[in-house]
Amino acid sequence: MVELPDRSKLTPEQLAAKQEEANRKFLPHWTVREGILHYDGHGNSLQTAKDYGNFELYVDWKIKEKGDSGIYLRGNPQVQIWDSDHLAGSLADDCGTGSGGLWNNPKGSKGKTPLKKADHAVGQWNSFHIIMKGDQVTVFLNGEKVVDDAPLANFWEAGKPLPARGPIELQHHGDELWFKNIYIKELPD
Repeated sequence: MVELPDRSKLTPEQLAAKQEEANRKFLPHWTVREGILHYDGHGNSLQTAKDYGNFELYVDWKIKEKGDSGIYLRGNPQVQIWDSDHLAGSLADDCGTGSGGLWNNPKGSKGKTPLKKADHAVGQWNSFHIIMKGDQVTVFLNGEKVVDDAPLANFWEAGKPLPARGPIELQHHGDELWFKNIYIKELPD
């Protein structure tokens, strides 16, 4: 659970020590019961211990009303998960757009806003199928293509290429979340 800019510069020993410290602090907020990963809204996001390059990710997710989450790819934000029907203030322009967009991409860029809203009602399970090859991302939400081969921007180092490898992270904004059926298939580089 070390952010990518720091993680990539650590020795294996330093990374192991940081990982152990983060596990003690944050894992109690992530529990598994009957095959469902539950986040209680406290602590920190959960990321893979392994870094991935090209991959396919399948994950089912569920949020409450006004919930907000996302999935970082190669340590970069993010495939958006949210209740877009209840957005206000600075997010009002995104009201009703749905989940699956590459939220942290620059405004107006391909993939930032989903092609269509394909979310099930809040409180019901949704399914992502995310394909990442190079810096290109395709997202299916509940069987509907919502992002079509769009580049994911390097959020941490704007203007630089996306890292070739990095962790996958289940991100949060202090909301209770549920995930299940998480499958990662590595693809050739």
